[in-house]
Amino acid sequence: MTCWVVIPAKAPPEAKGRLAGALDAGARAGLAEAMLKRAVAAGSQASSAPGMAIVGKSRLGLPAELELLPEPKGGLNAAVTSARAAIAARGGTRIVTLAADLPQATSADVDVLCSLPAGVIGIAPDRYGTGTNALSLPLPEALGFIYSYGIGICGLPKAEAERLGLKMRLIETPGLARDIDEVADLADAQDLLDLQKG
Repeated sequence: MTCWVVIPAKAPPEAKGRLAGALDAGARAGLAEAMLKRAVAAGSQASSAPGMAIVGKSRLGLPAELELLPEPKGGLNAAVTSARAAIAARGGTRIVTLAADLPQATSADVDVLCSLPAGVIGIAPDRYGTGTNALSLPLPEALGFIYSYGIGICGLPKAEAERLGLKMRLIETPGLARDIDEVADLADAQDLLDLQKG
């Protein structure tokens, strides 16, 4: 089985606008960059994920060996759909899309997502149960899966799994649940904020 971890990545100046009430533009960009690096480390260190890539307009200062997949127009859903097609074309048997704003994600979290049985879709919801922070799709069975990232859509991946006749497994770990979208979430990234001050 060949599992690829793919992280959609915005340029730091474009990221985390909802935190403007608590962090200035420089601090938001720094936090976004630090969280992306941590998510990449979690994927790169996972023993069950031999493939790792980001989807975006540039590598954002990450190592040159990290694969960059092109970001088509059309937003996040178009980006991960394009990435899935690229991974499937290379013979990948599973693609894990991981949010870039998971400051507590670990390689063990990624291993859980990559190690699901064939024919099983893994969904990692956010702490509020309203969004999806990570999604693990078996290939080629889930090539027709319709991505629907956005606020309040955690139930849609389950509906897609049912539509495709695939089993669904909920993956609930602190590292995958604790994304940083609102000011109240910042406590979970305090170590990264402290590093910026130091």
